[in-house]
Parts: sequence; structure tokens; C-alpha cells
Amino acid sequence: MTSAPTLTDEVDLPSAQPADGPTRPPTRPGLSPSRAGDFLQCPLLFRFRTIDRLPEPQSSAAARGTLVHAVLEHLFGLPAVERTLEAAHGLLPEQWALLRERTPEVDELFADDGALADWLGSARSLLATYFTLEDPRRLEPAERELYVVTDLDDGPQLRGIVDRLDVAPNGWVRVVDYKTGKSPRAGYESSALFQMRFYAYVLWRTRGVLPKRLQLEYLGDGTLLQHEPTEPEMLTFESRIRSIWSGIQDAARADDWRTRRSRLCDWCSFQAHCPEFGGTPPTLDADAVERATGVRPVSASA
Repeated sequence: MTSAPTLTDEVDLPSAQPADGPTRPPTRPGLSPSRAGDFLQCPLLFRFRTIDRLPEPQSSAAARGTLVHAVLEHLFGLPAVERTLEAAHGLLPEQWALLRERTPEVDELFADDGALADWLGSARSLLATYFTLEDPRRLEPAERELYVVTDLDDGPQLRGIVDRLDVAPNGWVRVVDYKTGKSPRAGYESSALFQMRFYAYVLWRTRGVLPKRLQLEYLGDGTLLQHEPTEPEMLTFESRIRSIWSGIQDAARADDWRTRRSRLCDWCSFQAHCPEFGGTPPTLDADAVERATGVRPVSASA
């Protein structure tokens, strides 16, 4: 059973580091958009992923997201005139081979060659949809797969990966993120934009420039979701991040990682360890709690 999409829908970004880049070990307890979303969705889910670091099975959706992201990243490495749909489709075999080399277990996702062919066909369809949203021949990104990080005073280190950063001649910055799922239903846009506000805030703090536009590109249904952030919004967002982090540290001190039952539980990989499903969480490692949150459980300090 695969994991449920989180608040930030980072099923498309299973790795915290660029696939081809160096590993950057965290220098202090930190928070990414997906881990913040985990805590808001279910504190115990946050514990399982961030503190216990329990293994999760690969899913075909996550693997496809990784593959499509890799193709789009490398597409912009070609001369502008060569960035065609045919070129994108031509990059698929090479990127699929690299994905299999890095993550051999993806082969186990497909029962036979027919299932694999259908899956690769769905990746081609997502790439075709991308070309209905924008023309990559007319774009020259300033950054791709950009690792962003900043230390929040009296708080966590904030970090994440930006799919694409565009900078206009007048200096306006656009943050672009690809999603291989479908766009959110009306009324759920705010949750979908959490991740983008997170990136905008980190860029604002580190570069002193507030992005002009945040753009989510949903390849599942060909929808663009755009938002123009403001400085007051960023200050409000900082307060929200501090509140989330305070909640995480309170849970860590009290060793009170409560479950939050929802429809998303149907997709959770950790049902065998979850009390909601008759499971038992693993024994808590106080050192792991401190590494992840900066505080130790009170019971371990007694």
C-alpha cells in the first residue's frame, strides 16, 4: 500500500536532494514543506517519517513523478530550439535507465512488460500535457532543481527543492513547480500553495527579493495555478511555520505523537505500526528525537 499524498502533494518529489547533486547533510533540525505537511496531516506520520525514518515502498505514481521531473530538468539543458515534445519523449529511455540504476526496486512495480509499457505511456502523456501549458523554447530558466535553505532565528532550518526558477529581464522572479497529479478542487488551493509559499519565503529571506509569481503546473489535467505573494503574506507565513515547529517540539517533549484519522489513512504505508489499525509504533529513540527536533522527550531526561 502506498503513502497518502501530503498537504504539499510532494509525491512528485520523493527525494530531499537533487538526483544528480551532492548530498547536503542537515546542519541543524530542519523542516521541509512535505514534513510540515506530514505533521499537520498526522503527528504520528511525521514521527514515522522524520524520527523513526521507517522505510516506505516505492509507488508507481512517485516513480513516474520522479521520471517526468528528470526529463523536464534535462529538457532545459538542450538548446532552446531543440526543446520539443519529440525531444522530451526521446529523453525518457535514458532517464528511465538512470532511475532504475539509482532505485532498482522500481522494477518490482510492474507485473510484466505490458504494465511497464502502459506506465511509460502515461509518462509520455504527462509530458505532452506540459507542452500545452508553456513553450520551453521561449524560456531560459535561471535555476533548475535549486536547493534552497535558510536558518529561521530561534526555529528550524527551512529547506527544499525548487523545480525551476525563472528571472525576467526586469528582475521579477517566478517560482515554478511541476505536479504530475491533478489540480486541487475549488476551495483547496491554499493547501496546494503551502509548498510554494514556503519556497517564496526562503528565497525572500536569502536573496532579499520576493518572487513576483508562484506557479504550479498540474500535468494531470493541464491546469495552471498561479499566485502573487506579498510581504505581509510572508510575515503571516513565518508565524505559521513557527507555530507548526512549536507544535512539533511540544509533541517531541511530551512524546505525544497523536494520530489524526482521515481518508488519507487509506493510502498510508505505516498501518502496521499505527494504533488506529491495531499496530504498535517502534520504540522511540530519544537521540533521534533530538536530532530531528532539537529537544528531548521529558521522559528520557528524567
